[in-house]
Amino acid sequence: MSIEQNLLAIKATLPEQVTLVAVSKTKPISDLMEAYEAGQRIFGENKIQEMAEKWEAMPKDIQWHMIGHVQTNKVKFMAPFVSLIHGVDSLKLLHEINRQAQKNNRIIDCLLQVYIAEEESKFGLDEDELNGVIQFITQNSEVYKNIRIVGLMGMATFTDNQNQIKKEFTHLKSIFDNLKSTETDNLQLNTISMGMSGDYKLAIDCGSTMVRIGSSIFGGR
Repeated sequence: MSIEQNLLAIKATLPEQVTLVAVSKTKPISDLMEAYEAGQRIFGENKIQEMAEKWEAMPKDIQWHMIGHVQTNKVKFMAPFVSLIHGVDSLKLLHEINRQAQKNNRIIDCLLQVYIAEEESKFGLDEDELNGVIQFITQNSEVYKNIRIVGLMGMATFTDNQNQIKKEFTHLKSIFDNLKSTETDNLQLNTISMGMSGDYKLAIDCGSTMVRIGSSIFGGR
């Protein structure tokens, strides 16, 4: 099947309230343009340099999502254009995003990455750290007025055990629901980014509002 056929087949299965991020990392611009011509406007990259090069070359009505781990010293390269940063896992990183957003006269939307998996390799905040970050950001909203935390992101354990994945997704949803009552100018939670090619249907059943799908659209690496 072509990229267009894959994309339309996936979109047909998504509920109205779920946003599709086409994960285009390592894929050539020609592939992204095929998805663009088929109507896709949100692309996810995991390397800032690659994302910046694609942003330069492609139509300007695209929303670029940074879905990989972000190094603080690279934030400045995406601050002029990035739409949403998924993997925010420290106050230090938020501070830098706010600083660079200010320089570019922008407000940058961020998701806080929560560690929900039973694997050592995943990044993210535990619940205590998450609450600490949110408390700090809301108490200092005058300082952090160039960022807006719009939700949470999580990655399930890489396993075939559907019950474990479901447990982790449900856990993230419950954390999100508990936080949702807190709203300030720079904290407006409306997004849960969870679910990838292999588990996005389960993620949606568990309450995901944003799925990150790459190989099911563009084919394997």
